[in-house]
Amino acid sequence: MSVDPKATRGYRNRNPGNIEHVPANKWQGLADPPSDGRFCRFVSHEHGIRALAALLTTYQDRHGLRTVRGIIGRWAPPGENDTGAYVAVVARRMGVGADDRVDLHRHDQLRPMVEAIIAHECAGLAYPPAVIDRALTMAGVPPPSPETLRQVATTTGTGRGAVAVGAAGVATVAAQAAPAIQALGSLAPLVAIAVILAAILGVLLWRLRRPA
Repeated sequence: MSVDPKATRGYRNRNPGNIEHVPANKWQGLADPPSDGRFCRFVSHEHGIRALAALLTTYQDRHGLRTVRGIIGRWAPPGENDTGAYVAVVARRMGVGADDRVDLHRHDQLRPMVEAIIAHECAGLAYPPAVIDRALTMAGVPPPSPETLRQVATTTGTGRGAVAVGAAGVATVAAQAAPAIQALGSLAPLVAIAVILAAILGVLLWRLRRPA
């Protein structure tokens, strides 16, 4: 029988990472009472997701864990968890190998890890992208602004010849701007595409008009 994600303990506690309550850890946004007897309770989902993100970045910064296997091995150690399966799910969601180096101060890597953990902990629960982005901003890892697209594009090519960027140039811009493009995920698809095209068109027009 399937479980309603919004009926899970993590969702009800606004603690979708199921962080256990430790009185010494004074998380921002703890509710009153701060625990359901085992797990933290938060005043908002954003505060609970913020705590999850902050804990993950602590694993990287304080404990030197920089792979999915290392991070999830600490997050969900064997005993209560099928850690190997958990690692595989998170790595697949992030699009990396279990032992590839990751950087959780990059929004485009922290966000899919957070989303994968939430889905694993709460029966497939998925928050709107805007909720995740607000929480990660609170944790100090905000999404890049769409303006980053313009900044990246202006570094690709020189002179009037840059108008003819070609397939390779476009691919380079797209790769470099990937985090910024992901930041548009909370917009409707057609709106996001329009923003991207407008940014690229603006750069090309600027290059045409500036002196040679």
